[in-house]
Amino acid sequence: MTGIIIVSFLILQVLVVSSSQTAPPDFNFFYWVNYWPGAICDSQKGCCPPPTRGNKSPDFMIHGLWPQFINGTWPAFCDQTNLFDISKISDLVSKMEKKWTEWGVWVCPSNETNLWEHEWNKHGTCVQSVFDQHSYFNTNLKFRQKINFLSILKQKGIKPNDGFYGLNEIKNAIKCAIGFAPGIECNEDVEGNKQLFQIYICLDNYTKEFVECPYVPDKSCTSTIKFPKSPEKDSLGEHLSVMASVSTT
Repeated sequence: MTGIIIVSFLILQVLVVSSSQTAPPDFNFFYWVNYWPGAICDSQKGCCPPPTRGNKSPDFMIHGLWPQFINGTWPAFCDQTNLFDISKISDLVSKMEKKWTEWGVWVCPSNETNLWEHEWNKHGTCVQSVFDQHSYFNTNLKFRQKINFLSILKQKGIKPNDGFYGLNEIKNAIKCAIGFAPGIECNEDVEGNKQLFQIYICLDNYTKEFVECPYVPDKSCTSTIKFPKSPEKDSLGEHLSVMASVSTT
């Protein structure tokens, strides 16, 4: 009888340990994406700066952290029962207003809360095996604190001056800084020139380390691309007639 009790106890322990272990993420890696505001303003003949911008010069802004499958697809809008709740990130808002703001919006004034809500509802709800809402946004901020793309590029002589630079030149500058080549997404300015829009960095599915990107969106670029100027305050349009591409991804 004692032996039966011991065996039963051991089985119960195994069941408890197994049930307490978190299932691994069912996606393969993350894209961490940042965008250049000048590429939005230049492509739309005007844009709407965030109210919290003040007189600070524009910088690369966080777009989001996106789970990806190895086959080129991705999960989206995975949980309608845990939608964005700004009260869960109230201590992060002041930092997010500096590093995760919305330049392309439906109307002015811009509202970065719309971007944050979209990013959690579309992408964050699919990574709850790794993050809750607070840790999802905080992880983005930690990486943004660690990586300053504008500084990295400027150190290699690549500046937002409407000049044209080699796509590989841009990728190699970032690779030298982080150890892995990024993906570069381009859009077009009003004259049809391909220009630097977004930078994609790949992370493992726990965001513990940078990894080689299985695939990248470089097909939207040409071998030489424009790095548009920082948008000047007096050239910014007051209203947009179309939705910015950064709000829909």
